[in-house]
Amino acid sequence: MLAKAKTWARGVKRDVLAIYLAARDPRTPWYARVAALMVAAYALSPIDLIPDFVPVLGYLDDLLIVPLGILLVVRLIPAEVLEEHRATATARQAARPVSYTAAAVMVGLWIAAAVGLYWGLEPHLVAWLR
Repeated sequence: MLAKAKTWARGVKRDVLAIYLAARDPRTPWYARVAALMVAAYALSPIDLIPDFVPVLGYLDDLLIVPLGILLVVRLIPAEVLEEHRATATARQAARPVSYTAAAVMVGLWIAAAVGLYWGLEPHLVAWLR
C-alpha cells in the first residue's frame, strides 16, 4: 500500500509540472491555461487555503483540492499536448539533482534557529510559568 501511495504522489508531482508546462503551450485553450496556472500555483505555493497545522483539515485540502484540480485541468488540455508535457515532466524529474549536503545544511539551519529561539524565549517562559 505504501508503494502505491508513493507512485500516486510521484504521478501528482509529474502532473503538476506537466500542467504548468501545458499552460505555457500555445496549443492549450485559454480556459485550460487559466485553470492550469491556478492549480499549479496552488499546488506549488507554500500558502494553503487551510494551513497544515490545523488538525485533519490542513492535509485534507491538499489531498482533495490538488488532485481534483489536476483532474479538471487534465480533462481540459488536449490529450496530445498533455502526453508531450508529461514526458517532459518525467524527464525533468529523473534528471533532477539531489544534494544531501544542501539538505544537511538546511536541517542544521532549522536546528540552530530552534535552539536560538529557545535560548531567547527561555527566560520569558520561565517567568511566565511562575
